[in-house]
Amino acid sequence: MTSYKKRIASLLTLLSFSLIALPGAHAGGLLEKVEKTGTIKVGIANEIPYGYKGADGKVQGIAPNAAKHVLHEMGVKRIEWVILPFGALIPAVKAGRIDMASASQNVLPERCKQVTFSKVNSSYGEGLLVAKGNPHNIHSYEAFKDNPKLKLGIVTGADELNFAQSMGIPQSQIVMINANSDAIPALQAGRIDAYAATGLTVHNLAKRSPTVVGAEPFTQPIYHGKPTRSYGAFSFRKSDTAFIKRFDEKLAAYQKTEAWARDEMHYGLSHEDVEAARKASTAMLCAGH
Repeated sequence: MTSYKKRIASLLTLLSFSLIALPGAHAGGLLEKVEKTGTIKVGIANEIPYGYKGADGKVQGIAPNAAKHVLHEMGVKRIEWVILPFGALIPAVKAGRIDMASASQNVLPERCKQVTFSKVNSSYGEGLLVAKGNPHNIHSYEAFKDNPKLKLGIVTGADELNFAQSMGIPQSQIVMINANSDAIPALQAGRIDAYAATGLTVHNLAKRSPTVVGAEPFTQPIYHGKPTRSYGAFSFRKSDTAFIKRFDEKLAAYQKTEAWARDEMHYGLSHEDVEAARKASTAMLCAGH
C-alpha cells in the first residue's frame, strides 16, 4: 500500500471511530439507546401545572404524567428528569443534553424548524396576572397599546412574546423574566404591571400569593387572525424518527382512554381543552394553520 493510501485508510478509520462516539450517531438513535439501556433523559421547566417537581420530590404535571405512562408502555425503566429554564429546553434537545422535553411547549412553526413535536398532548388559552385589585384595569393585551407606560412581563422563550409583538406592543414595554416564579416578585416590586402566561399558569400563580390575581374578565389575544389557543406537545431531535413514531402510537392509544382525560382535567384543563388536544394536528400547527 502506498503512503498516500495508508493516510487515507487511517483517516477513514479515525472518522469511523469518531462517528461511533457521537451521541445518536448509531443508526437506531434514541429508540436503540432506550431499548438497550432502559433509560431516557427528559427535560422540564419546573412550571406548574405543565411539568414540575413537587414537594415530595416527584416530577408531575400535565406533560410528565402522560410521558411517564407512554414511556412505561415503551419499556422505559428509568427517567432522568432535568430541570431547565423554559427557553433552554429546545437548545438542550438539539444539542443532545436531553432526549426530549416534557413541558407542554406550544407547537409553533418556528419551533418545528428546530425540533420534531409529538402528537399534541394538551391545549389551553392565555391569561394575565396582575396586582390585587387590578389597579391599572388591565383585561387584555390591548391595554398595553392604549397605555405606553405599562410594562408586560414575559418568560424568555415563551410564545407570549409572539402574541405581544403581533398585536403591536413595542419591545420597550416588554420585560423578559427567567421563570414563572419570578412573576410575583416582579409585580410586587412594580417592575411589571402584568405577567403574560397561559390561563393555567396564571390560575396557579394567583393561588400562591394574596397580592396577585388573574385579570378577569380577560380577552384572548388575537394571533394570526383568531383568538389564541395553544397546543402543547413533547419535543425531540429531528433525527429520532423511529422513537417519535413509536411514542406517538402509544400516546394516541392513551388519549382514547378516560384515564388520560381525567388526568388532564385534574390540572385544570376543561373538557373543551381536552377535546381540542385530541383533534389537533401537529403537522397543521407546524404549517401555521
